[in-house]
Amino acid sequence: MQPLRQSGRTGQKNKGTPSADGGLFAALDLGTNSCRMLIARPHGTEFEVVDAFSKPVHLGAGLAEYGTLAPAAIKRTLGALRICSKKLRQHGVKHSRLVATEACRRATNGTSFVNLVRRETGLDLEIIDPAEEARLAVVSCAPHLGEDAEQLLIVDIGGGSTELVWLDLSGVSARNRAKALVELDLTKRGGGTCTRTARVMDWKSVPLGVATLKDMFHDVDDDCAKFALMSCCFEEQIDEFVPPEIGDGANCQIIGTSGTVTTVAASHLGLSRYERCKVDGVSMCRQEIDQVVQKYLNIGPEGRRKAPCIGTDRHELIMSGAAILQAILRVWPSSRLTVADRGLREGLLYSQMSAAGVLGNRPH
Repeated sequence: MQPLRQSGRTGQKNKGTPSADGGLFAALDLGTNSCRMLIARPHGTEFEVVDAFSKPVHLGAGLAEYGTLAPAAIKRTLGALRICSKKLRQHGVKHSRLVATEACRRATNGTSFVNLVRRETGLDLEIIDPAEEARLAVVSCAPHLGEDAEQLLIVDIGGGSTELVWLDLSGVSARNRAKALVELDLTKRGGGTCTRTARVMDWKSVPLGVATLKDMFHDVDDDCAKFALMSCCFEEQIDEFVPPEIGDGANCQIIGTSGTVTTVAASHLGLSRYERCKVDGVSMCRQEIDQVVQKYLNIGPEGRRKAPCIGTDRHELIMSGAAILQAILRVWPSSRLTVADRGLREGLLYSQMSAAGVLGNRPH
């Protein structure tokens, strides 16, 4: 089976770049826990989803202990990727970017797995580095940028790692700020102010996500003790990632994108079932987040498994994610968090469409 052709990276054009009529674009994100894909077409300054796929595959199960992708995890993931391959061919998608993240980066057999995927499914997976993963998280969150935000922290809590990107937008005019995020280059830090370029003040990829952090403390039985240990452990990883220049964080915005953040938001809103239209873009203060996390602790593991918007797929991971979220809010000087039900898939789509010239200037 021949690999599906991929479009070039952001800022690059090749013979596969679509014409102005747009065509279909696809984005696949293979993470430590889940396999997710979107197929979409450009629609003004946004995109219209044509088809979607999401399935928990737990590719990183056992990775922390053995350093390799387990045969059972590979089998589960190949099954999901075969479905993705079928969807891409059914829709005739020719412009796509298919990426794998922390699990494949860390596994000693990560490259072998990618080769196996190519042979078995025809999909040409690209193992992206932490900088590219962080950049795509920023791009996906551009629609939720506040008009008065001069400092921005993007938080992407994944299964195997957590990406943090701190940007200074004080020198960018309001009308150019969202576009500046889409065109962000993480290799260029600091520098003088500019009306079009966001200044990358710092970024960090912490090799701890909801799955890896949970696995580190799997032998701790007490629920509250485990949560406290996880949160302190993550805080130690970011204690130097604190910008004294921001002061009290009055003009600082935090945008969070991950299953953890959206689940906490859904619980805060009291939803009986998850509704993206109500969660995406909602703002929560630190106290509201703390109340949700305390409720999770009060109801315990079994209560979380039965709770609306958590369920059996996420109940084992929500507390490690909440531990990461609370650690970030303790050290970062901002009292509110904007929730983005967006991720690498959206970032991949925005980047591809922007590079192809088929998307409007503001991605929302």
